Amino acid sequence: MASSVKQFPTIKSVRSFVIGGVGSGGDYHNVEGGHWLIDSPISTPCSRWEKYRASRTSWGINVLGSFLIEIEATDGTVGFATGFGGPPGCWLVHQHFERFLIGADPRDTNHLFEQMYRASMFYGRKGLPVAVISVIDLALWDLLGKIRNEPVYKMIGGATKDRIDFYCTGPDPPAAKAMGFWGTKVPLPYCPEEGHVGLKKNIEFLRKHRESVGPDFPLMVDCYMSLNVPYTIEIAKACEDLNINWWEECLSPDDTDGFAQIKRAHPTLKFTTGEHEYSRYGFRKLIEGRNLDIIQPDVMWLGGMTELLKVAAMASAYDIPVVPHASGSYSYHFVMSQSNAPFQEYLANSPDGKSVLPVFGDLFLDEPIPTKGYLTAADLDKPGFGLTVNPAARAKLIPSAYLLSPPPQKALTPPAPEKAPETSSSVPAPGITEEKAAEAAEGKEAPEGVVDELVSKVQELTTH
Repeated sequence: MASSVKQFPTIKSVRSFVIGGVGSGGDYHNVEGGHWLIDSPISTPCSRWEKYRASRTSWGINVLGSFLIEIEATDGTVGFATGFGGPPGCWLVHQHFERFLIGADPRDTNHLFEQMYRASMFYGRKGLPVAVISVIDLALWDLLGKIRNEPVYKMIGGATKDRIDFYCTGPDPPAAKAMGFWGTKVPLPYCPEEGHVGLKKNIEFLRKHRESVGPDFPLMVDCYMSLNVPYTIEIAKACEDLNINWWEECLSPDDTDGFAQIKRAHPTLKFTTGEHEYSRYGFRKLIEGRNLDIIQPDVMWLGGMTELLKVAAMASAYDIPVVPHASGSYSYHFVMSQSNAPFQEYLANSPDGKSVLPVFGDLFLDEPIPTKGYLTAADLDKPGFGLTVNPAARAKLIPSAYLLSPPPQKALTPPAPEKAPETSSSVPAPGITEEKAAEAAEGKEAPEGVVDELVSKVQELTTH
């Protein structure tokens, strides 16, 4: 007698939340003022204009903010994920992508990705739309792991290593070395438009850091899409004696031919990129050109775990390592499962970069973080991505239903007769209570006045 396959839960509902304030969630750069990530000298694509050099928030690196997606199955299981996207991300989830999700089998990750990607191709392909798809995809994988009671890495190939070793991106190489990381990556401070003086300062900056950790501790340089081909060739030549382990994201993501030029000029040096590339189509040319020594996709941006697995398979055919950009637990499960992912980045989340803190701030209670520079498979052995939303952080979650539902229209009515004043105290104006948040999450109409109040609150919390 043939055995029947157990019926699998389908997707019942999708909810999204803007994460108010700073320091929580998937927008790495939405942090308090004074944090090294935003308020230290870092060369960026906008550094060519002097007024945008002092702080990365001046040109809007944190303008979108973080958001959270919850996907609930018909059996009551809830998967969730965070990313960057803020209110626009929530809008895309519900106004466009939700139609492909409700009633779908969450195991059909390839099918769901293709539908969302192709349906948004006329305005997407890269950037925010694909980043939003990424967070949906991660929430699906979290849901699947919880339904199956398995960690994600076990569902995408299983363990290929006993532990994950980390390097640290931050402002203080000696601190990274002391914390047990195998290497460190520092941001380049000055851009080509700052001329010969800026070039000299960059070389002095890197020389100082090399001296601070000795000749053998791996030192990498993050150029954050801010250089050009001639400048990259020149600074790499000037720093040959510093034993730079790799030069990262030197050029615009669209200048794939430029990477061929700098590799021809310096065939023995290592160059990496990919953090700001999207989908397998975007990575195809980077991989086929064989001009990169490592590719560095961000799983919260390129299309989620579903698309990252395709990119990794493509890279493995060319023996190109895949080392994801940051992304906390989402990256850790990928790296644990892939033989061509030799190690992982830890992006220092403390304001001074001298201590190890959770990548997503206080959003989760149990986010795994590297200790002495590594994590083990046992650290990831929880259902899904193994994360629990911090009850204290829920107070920062603003249900997107308030932002997407139009305010109720009032009918004009004749003025009521005047009444004598009552002795009891007046009822306070509507506020953002847990009861209202629950109603919004269930799709109920927002109480009078709350829509305007929430829109104002989002604007207040997500700007500086």
